[in-house]
Amino acid sequence: MKGGGMLDRRLLEEGLAIMVSSRERTGDLWHAHYGAGAIAAYFWLRENRLTALAAGSVTAEAKAMLRQHGLNDGLTSWKGEILPREESEARITAALDRTIGELHWVGHQAIYGALSLKAIRELDGWGTEQDMNQMVELIDSFERTIPGRSWVNTTVKEIRSLKLNEADGFPDIERPEQLSRLILDELGAFRTIYQAEAHHDLIGHMLTYGHALNILFELDYPALFHKGIPPFLTMVKALRLSRDVDVEQEMPTLQSPVDRLPLIRAERSVALPHELEYWLTDRRSRDWYGGHVFKFSFSFYHHARNGNSVPESWENFRYIIA
Repeated sequence: MKGGGMLDRRLLEEGLAIMVSSRERTGDLWHAHYGAGAIAAYFWLRENRLTALAAGSVTAEAKAMLRQHGLNDGLTSWKGEILPREESEARITAALDRTIGELHWVGHQAIYGALSLKAIRELDGWGTEQDMNQMVELIDSFERTIPGRSWVNTTVKEIRSLKLNEADGFPDIERPEQLSRLILDELGAFRTIYQAEAHHDLIGHMLTYGHALNILFELDYPALFHKGIPPFLTMVKALRLSRDVDVEQEMPTLQSPVDRLPLIRAERSVALPHELEYWLTDRRSRDWYGGHVFKFSFSFYHHARNGNSVPESWENFRYIIA
């Protein structure tokens, strides 16, 4: 079963509405996470074979998240003419073109932009002039921001001056399948995954950021895909510095306003998100991990279909989504 009966386009419409109103309503970039999570939930169901019960649980959880974090004043924040789909896409891709060539906030401008484009394409158009202005402002607001705030064994300053070179051994990446394969290999290579924004959360964003680039390629924006690869690889290179960290052996350095040493090992999820058991745990009390239970799942399963996943990548994924 393809999850067909469970698909609810309101996840896309409300997801987009949350994203465009995020900065105005909350004053920051991060409320948009919930909108992105709802969009990811919709497409995750659409693109994967889940049992009817598991699919129903995903939909119910995504809707509960929207009830808690969504808009209470209808689906669209603004009344007015809906812009033609091509025009909305052109505005979003122009904004992405301005910021996608650099590493900002572990790729959230690419993640927000790609999921918005995918949702608008699926709806065959969404949003008024005002909505699109706000979407562009959301993406543009990443310009000249930091690469991310929490890192193990490196600093923001070092990442800004990090250069890619032959010794990194990165393959030439021309297509999404190659990017997915690299991401799965990198995920599988971590010896221990620690419960910290600087570790399990960053590894999760490697999944979503890379997936965002692949979505842009699939939506026929290969130039954005290619422009986004170098900053993405810069993040992967920085993450490699924490790949073999063993806090029993020696304490790593940590730059983070939220994490503390010593780092503790992440929990292992016994169930995977395509299994009903995963959703029997109370995800609400953890606020759906800011929508990431949907986003990390959508992205990992995309890479696994694309890139012949190895058992190590599935095993390590359990520590990302516990």
